[in-house]
Amino acid sequence: MNSKEVRKLNDEEIGVEMERLRRRHFELRNQSVTEKIEDFSQFAKIKKDIARLMTEKKAREIAEASA
Repeated sequence: MNSKEVRKLNDEEIGVEMERLRRRHFELRNQSVTEKIEDFSQFAKIKKDIARLMTEKKAREIAEASA
């Protein structure tokens, strides 16, 4: 997911996507303890996507407050 895709989402979709990514990150952390994970780069990708969503959410809150 890139920043252009994030900007196209509405506020509700951003919340849903953040919850889905956080749940996936939690599942990966559990798998790393109990099983082998082939692709550890998934951790960084998920964290970056969460950060993109949080940044857009905060930017919208600031824009709404200043309007």
